[in-house]
Amino acid sequence: MSAIYILWLRELKRYTRSRAQIVASLGQPLLYLLALGFGLGPVFQRAGNGSYLQFMAPGVIGMSVLFSSIFSGLGLLWDRQFGFLKETLVAPVSRLQIMIGRTLGGATVAVIQGMLVMVICLIAGFRPAHLWAIPLALGFMVLIALLFAALGMAIGSGLQDMQGFQLIMNFLVMPIYFLSGALFPLKNQGVVMKYVTHADPLAYGIDGMRNVLGSPLAAFDTRLDLLVLVLVGCVLLAFGAYRFHKIEI
Repeated sequence: MSAIYILWLRELKRYTRSRAQIVASLGQPLLYLLALGFGLGPVFQRAGNGSYLQFMAPGVIGMSVLFSSIFSGLGLLWDRQFGFLKETLVAPVSRLQIMIGRTLGGATVAVIQGMLVMVICLIAGFRPAHLWAIPLALGFMVLIALLFAALGMAIGSGLQDMQGFQLIMNFLVMPIYFLSGALFPLKNQGVVMKYVTHADPLAYGIDGMRNVLGSPLAAFDTRLDLLVLVLVGCVLLAFGAYRFHKIEI
């Protein structure tokens, strides 16, 4: 347990001591809020769907948690390059504990970043239905962070250099985000889009936040959102642990 705590604390310190990283990580969510939240707001409202800011705020929060959590797993590439990974793996600690510690650390950083983005959304004009909805949304953020931190660990365990990073970004992370319904409603989609978006686990995380925060146009039941996130999260945690156990240095 001490190894898990040390690795969790290391990931947290690495994030909090870099003010530039914190500011830079908020740039993209802020751009989405300004360019889309206010830019497309009148169009969305004229279509009879209410406030676009109320609709997309959970999506922007989910985007921040997704990017931060999955990239924390891909941080294995940096540790491999600079030798820290080798030092960690030769320590008298099980690889399972190392994987759990890094995953929890990455997930914690992602949740902190998601909370910062939520504060920005509140300043921009987003209003949850009730104050008690915020802790419930925080629970969905935790599930999203754990799920994608484990996925990042699984991917990072298989990559040998930074050349595969851009491929992961273009062909995995961005499609997961754009097909999650973060920017458009999932209701009344075509047959193909319906199956594709329903297979995206992030869609259930963002939809769960929409349900508890009272945002419009939620597509699924909250219980289904929770069930899918828990099941997929358990599968990816097990897969990430397996891939990390097989990692070669």
